[in-house]
Amino acid sequence: MTAGRAASGSARLPGQVRIIGGRYKRTPVPVAQRPGLRPTPDRVRETLFNWLGQDLTGWHVIDVFAGTGVLGLEAVSRGASRVQAFEQDAELVRRIEAMREKLQAHALSVVRGDGLSLLRSVPAGSAQLVLLDPPFEANVWAPALQAAARALADPGCIYLEANRAWSDDDGLLDLGLQVQRQGKAGAVHYHLIGRRQPD
Repeated sequence: MTAGRAASGSARLPGQVRIIGGRYKRTPVPVAQRPGLRPTPDRVRETLFNWLGQDLTGWHVIDVFAGTGVLGLEAVSRGASRVQAFEQDAELVRRIEAMREKLQAHALSVVRGDGLSLLRSVPAGSAQLVLLDPPFEANVWAPALQAAARALADPGCIYLEANRAWSDDDGLLDLGLQVQRQGKAGAVHYHLIGRRQPD
């Protein structure tokens, strides 16, 4: 949800995105004017949750670089029982907490801190979905994927946004992972990554 360029997608008022599915459908989420903040576009989120299936009941979801918090809120909206949002920026944390209170989204918890460090502290095998949308300029995809692979339940999925397409040969196979689906929206490449299946 952070870094890169402005979001593109369906028409909306400047400075906001909207939750596109589930119980909070059409709820606007404010977008702060923060350097590098890049909310995941509506149509990309729609594709992601179509890939996952719309019902996340009982899932533990980790939004590692939360930004606006909209990916985590989408997960809560679709029934996830526990969503952890990690964000380093204090103002963005405040905004996510305000949305949580507005929606009474009690399944969402917000932790201020470095997303990668916090992900590494999550119990192994505990999350059905890990959302990785790091600041592009930070170039932390490889260590983030390594930490996500450790946190991931089996079965489970990782959602990855990056400035290039990732393939199984980019170290995923070594982590016991493989790309299941992928797409591109403007300069953003997005991927659904799961456990490697036996040959």
